[in-house]
Amino acid sequence: MNQTIQDAQTIFQAALSDVDPEGLIHQKLSLEGSILTVQADGEPLTFDLDQYHRILVVGVGKASARMALGVEQVLGTRITDGLVAVKYGHTEPTSRVRLIEAGHPVPDAKSVEAARSIVSLCRDADEKTLVINLISGGGSALMCCPYSESGLSLEDKQQVTQALLACGAEIQEINCIRKHLSGVKGGRLAQALYPADSLNLILSDVVGDHLDAIASGLTAPDPSSFSQAVAIVDKYKIHDALPPKVLDFLTRGSKGEIPETPGASDPAFGKTRNMLIGSNFQALKAARSKARDLGYNAIILSSQMTGEAREAAKFYLGIASEQLRNRTLAPTPACIIAGGETTVTMKGDGTGGRNQEMALAFLNELKNRPELHDHVVFLSGATDGNDGPTDAAGGIASAHGLEAAREAGVNLQRYLDTNDSYNALEQSEALLKTGPTNTNVCDVQVLIVT
Repeated sequence: MNQTIQDAQTIFQAALSDVDPEGLIHQKLSLEGSILTVQADGEPLTFDLDQYHRILVVGVGKASARMALGVEQVLGTRITDGLVAVKYGHTEPTSRVRLIEAGHPVPDAKSVEAARSIVSLCRDADEKTLVINLISGGGSALMCCPYSESGLSLEDKQQVTQALLACGAEIQEINCIRKHLSGVKGGRLAQALYPADSLNLILSDVVGDHLDAIASGLTAPDPSSFSQAVAIVDKYKIHDALPPKVLDFLTRGSKGEIPETPGASDPAFGKTRNMLIGSNFQALKAARSKARDLGYNAIILSSQMTGEAREAAKFYLGIASEQLRNRTLAPTPACIIAGGETTVTMKGDGTGGRNQEMALAFLNELKNRPELHDHVVFLSGATDGNDGPTDAAGGIASAHGLEAAREAGVNLQRYLDTNDSYNALEQSEALLKTGPTNTNVCDVQVLIVT
């Protein structure tokens, strides 16, 4: 069992390594003379750097510092200036691109400072400027810039974020509201960059890889509306959890009293090039390859797992039981790999994240299935290394964890009821810790059945 647990961690680490932002930048960008070539899915994009007076590097997200490091290695002294906002601790030793650390998942004063400084740098860009913009997940919180007509404060934005995270809303729904309260999200950063040329290199942390959803679509046309934002507030019944001025602003927007976020016809998008450089599915393919190297019959189930984390755990346990009994997905030993991003509806005041809650829920269900104990290991981890507001990436459910929980007197159900997955898994010797990975492509689940 200990070897199987180690294998699960090795497979997870392979997924992380394949979406290392620095490596991805080197795969996509190359410089020969003054010609910068960007490898796209279709025809490569080329930029003659001698045609620009300035080259700026900006960015935001948990992986953006490592992306900036890669860009520095490609462009070197051609970079005129640069500024990237990252989560506290997610830094790299950049030399030409300045870093500013800020709050995530709830924005703080440094998030406001980051937005103000990046927007100022962007607004100085003209048609003789090339802006290389590095975007990854986490950007929504790390760059906080309330829309000028909203009259919202940082405290208002913090209250909105906390209410949305606690109600169990999906990330696309959270971002819909964030976009309409922001001066940079929902394509408004592209407007700030205009008339400069912008090359936006994007690492996806969103199920489905929709560019308008990653970091709340800073440089992508926004198909959502104020009316949809109001509908999300109604759906989750969070009126009392939001500041009155937020409700008033969204309502006025739904009546057409406030301009919508920019759509595809906005001239700013004529100067904008958005390119996806890494995704959850890419990480899953690397995990599958490593699992096969280790001797497992590995398959990818899906890269688009969503829903409540604890319900997903029951789903994975059902797969494990069916696999052990009937070998439905692959011959034994099997490794079933999946990814996506689930949610947690907070009902208690515990500490944890969606991956830890999924691992704890799996462990709680596993205790009643003794026939599985010697045959199943389940890992769920956040690729950024921080699951929720914790220092753990996720958790690993196994017979070892059950025995450790029993010896420590841990009532798994009680901890699950209070959303205190971190403390339950810590006592069960089942936390998955990687430290900040400086990448971010949603979550990865590894289910091994032997």
